[in-house]
Amino acid sequence: MHGNVHWNVSGGRVLGPAPFFVVGIVNVTPDSFYDGGTHPTAETAVAHGVKLIDDGAQVLDIGGESTRPSAEHVGTGEELRRVVPVVRELARYVRENEKDAAISVDTYKAATAAAALEAGAVVVNDISGCRYDPELMDVLAQYKPGYVLMHCQGIPGSMQNNPSYVDVVDEVIDFFDQRLRVLTRAGVPEENIVLDPGIGFGKNLEHNLEILRNIEAFGRFGLPIYMGLSNKSLWGDLLGLELDQRANATQVATALLSARGVQIHRVHEVGLTVQSLKIVKALDRKASSNF
Repeated sequence: MHGNVHWNVSGGRVLGPAPFFVVGIVNVTPDSFYDGGTHPTAETAVAHGVKLIDDGAQVLDIGGESTRPSAEHVGTGEELRRVVPVVRELARYVRENEKDAAISVDTYKAATAAAALEAGAVVVNDISGCRYDPELMDVLAQYKPGYVLMHCQGIPGSMQNNPSYVDVVDEVIDFFDQRLRVLTRAGVPEENIVLDPGIGFGKNLEHNLEILRNIEAFGRFGLPIYMGLSNKSLWGDLLGLELDQRANATQVATALLSARGVQIHRVHEVGLTVQSLKIVKALDRKASSNF
């Protein structure tokens, strides 16, 4: 945890400065790997989002299509039906209750991103780097939301079928370098972009661990690092843990990575994560004077 982070998002708004951001996951899906089907209606998803804000989430990431390995594709119409009402209601709740929280949409589709931004989202979390739907880049240039640029080898349906790298850290860095140049040339402000190395997206256990061991290498871009580790399969692969046993591993890794400079953490268990990150901050000599 090295100093405060800020993040430019839609409408000239700036999130932060803050020592960290916790992004709470709101899946409106029947098949997400951890909580698929838990929030089957807009009403239950909104209630879950409100609870995550109360637990300390500064951002809510709302997704209508699972991107787990072998997930089924969801058409734009169905994704819009799932996502937009939840975005609209949570944005209204934040506004009317003067909550210091922002709404993110988890999508790689231009039409879904545009509709969600119109409904009140200010961040787009895109697993594809604008490669699956190139028109998304036009939406980003028009609305200028916060943007999560994530690395993924392949596509969700087949990305875990024997992923291969010569040097995973160098290749992810090269990907970020190339996509940042493309995005900024298209009119996406660099200060709106954060970088997600994509743990579990086209990577095996050793690839994931190599990225985490070398996480400070991604600081060369001068942009915040966004990390999604929550309850993922690498903890099962590494420790033999079932899905409902991975919360402790998630918290230990989150704290260690925070101490190494990761500032944005996408998680299921928001309250636990806030506690972990507050401990890291309290023990950080550089930050504790402002705690």
